[in-house]
Amino acid sequence: MNHFQDFASRRAWMVENQIVGRGISAPLVVSAMSRVPREKFVGSDLVDSAYDDGPLPIGHGQTISQPYIVALMAEALDLTGGDVALDIGTGSGYAAAVLASIAARVYSIERIPELAESAAQVLADEGYGNVVVRCGDGTLGWPEQAPFDGICVAAGAPVVPEALRQQLRVGGHLVIPVGSAHTIQSLRRITRLSETEFRTTTLCDVRFVPLLGEQGWS
Repeated sequence: MNHFQDFASRRAWMVENQIVGRGISAPLVVSAMSRVPREKFVGSDLVDSAYDDGPLPIGHGQTISQPYIVALMAEALDLTGGDVALDIGTGSGYAAAVLASIAARVYSIERIPELAESAAQVLADEGYGNVVVRCGDGTLGWPEQAPFDGICVAAGAPVVPEALRQQLRVGGHLVIPVGSAHTIQSLRRITRLSETEFRTTTLCDVRFVPLLGEQGWS
């Protein structure tokens, strides 16, 4: 069995057991998780662990999230296929690739220059031409490209950054972990109902690295 078939079969196993088996049912999300090669987004020493049921280190104190959490957050965004999405905390680029397999356009912000550069390179190499990565403060969003149909934040915030709420289009969803910097956070989905009204739903408990920035942790 060559490596490609090996990874393809591991990916199929992951989707069946870790994703669909845990209740993720949105067809676009299941399809995206089935297509994105997670092994390309981890270090060469960790490719054999690419489909493990957990986060993996990617350097600089950051991680690539557990596949199930990536799928859960993507499903909560409720994207339909022609959307414009904002991804905060690019990291390895894996979640951006999953979103890019669904949305028409993904804007992704990473505060660590080396990670922004390597993620942009992998995304380009893998053919995700609809993702733009930039290095900057994710808590401030990307106002020039707003409003967004969905905003996904892969780091825990002390409170929901106001900049991100305001960059959400009416009807759009913001998915973000909120809570303490070093313990369990609450994964929340904020839906913009009107210019001034927002509805918050709590999805589950999660553990993410802290969201650093002007409207996050200092």
